[in-house]
This record gives sequence, structure tokens and C-alpha cells, in this order.
Amino acid sequence: MDLDKSIIGLSGEKFTFEVEKGHIRRFAEAIGDNNPLYANEKYASETPYGGMIAPPTFPIAAAGGDLPLDLDTRRMLHGEQEFIYYQPIRPGDCLYCQMKVNDLYEREGKSGSMQFLVLDTEMKDQEGQMVAISRMNIIYRKLTTK
Repeated sequence: MDLDKSIIGLSGEKFTFEVEKGHIRRFAEAIGDNNPLYANEKYASETPYGGMIAPPTFPIAAAGGDLPLDLDTRRMLHGEQEFIYYQPIRPGDCLYCQMKVNDLYEREGKSGSMQFLVLDTEMKDQEGQMVAISRMNIIYRKLTTK
């Protein structure tokens, strides 16, 4: 199935993501980032942040709320990832998240037309204030048969 613009605005189920110190530390270790802001409470408390924060790419760890779309995974390529921050993510945060289709557009490539599906996972705090958006661009290729 090719995708059409009627899916723009489609939302997945809401889900919660609880941020724990240990999760932040393990994430930072996994990506090889030894910045003490992510693991050392004493150091982090003496910075302008006033405490530990999560690494910039941490929102990728939030999973859930799949979209009600039947996508063929054989046609999908991860094209780009972007993180838009409104405030730092901190240990103890409970983030209320929802994935949405932000955009769909087409481009011509060497092998023909490709669709680009832009998915945003919005993350809000307990007061409903935006904390971050994790934006993913999926390349949806034509199905080739051999």
C-alpha cells in the first residue's frame, strides 16, 4: 500500500514513560557518553541545570503508543532522527507521550519515487507542558518483487 496524505494528524495511543536515574546512566553508558551531568548527582547539582539530566538522544528510549497503520517493514528505512527540546528531561519525570503523523511527502530517487513519513512523539510533563518532541523520518520505498 502506498500512503496518502489522509494519514497526516493520525495519532497513536497515549502512553507514559517514567524516567529513572539508572535508566539515564545506562543509556549514557550505552552511547559512550561519560558526561557527569548524566551520572554524577553532586557534579550535576553544581551546574546551571541544578541536577542530573538525560542525554539529548534519550527520548529515543521512550517506546509505546504505536500508530494504527499497517506499514510493510520491508519497505521502511530510518532516514533521520531529530530531538526538539523545550526543557531538560530529568530523573523522576513522568512523561505523557503520544506519537502522531506530522507529515507525508514524496521525492524522486535513483530507484524511483519514495515517500517520507514524518512521525513525532510528543512528550509532556504532568502539567501538560511540552518537554520534548522526538521526530523520526521514515523512508517508505516502493515494494520491489523479484
